[in-house]
Amino acid sequence: MAHPEATSLEEPVIRAQRFQFSEDPGPREKRAVLEVHIPQVLHFQYGMYVWPCAVVLAQYIWHHRRNLTGKAILEIGAGVSLPGIVAAKCGAEVILSDSSELPHCIENCRQSCWMNDLPKISIIGLTWGQISPELLALPALDIILASDVFFDPEDFEDILTTVYYLIQRNPRVQLWTTYQVRSAECSLEALLYKWELQCIHIPLESFGADKEHLAESALPGRHTVEMMIISLAKNVL
Repeated sequence: MAHPEATSLEEPVIRAQRFQFSEDPGPREKRAVLEVHIPQVLHFQYGMYVWPCAVVLAQYIWHHRRNLTGKAILEIGAGVSLPGIVAAKCGAEVILSDSSELPHCIENCRQSCWMNDLPKISIIGLTWGQISPELLALPALDIILASDVFFDPEDFEDILTTVYYLIQRNPRVQLWTTYQVRSAECSLEALLYKWELQCIHIPLESFGADKEHLAESALPGRHTVEMMIISLAKNVL
């Protein structure tokens, strides 16, 4: 008979989920389609499976794919990396990152790259709020991606510390972020003002994300998801 704790020591089961992004063609155009596969793991770490916000952000990236070729993009808190994988498939130069304290999430980034034939993507450990050698070594960036990183209010300051540092180094960079509305008591806008940052809310219908099912998946479902672009406030440029 197996030891009662044996199952907790086994390797986690990885299941691939398919996402297919598409766009109806214009006159004399072929239908654009992108299919990616994302590994999901039943694990206590939040970053081991796809959340509703990730699909919405990936849809925004897909909608703007023609402008991404050659762009330098960093995804923070990448987890299963759906937005970063879509950006890489659209021609961007992508770096994936997650907390250096969460090796399972870093490994899941690698699994996502392997599953989508993207072996050359850089994957690094970045812990929010820490000025690490990996953070200092980052190249110039055009876009930062962040899907549902504003989950726990206790992390907001650390996240914005890292984001503000990157924006100071790259004053024209934009943070493309989605977050799931869970409480009216958490004011992200007030924190952005404190950090001399500004945000623009992007209507979901403007990029085809005002649906319960995106990329032929069951997500985002009926969850309330917001899409924002955060940048340095104009009056401090």
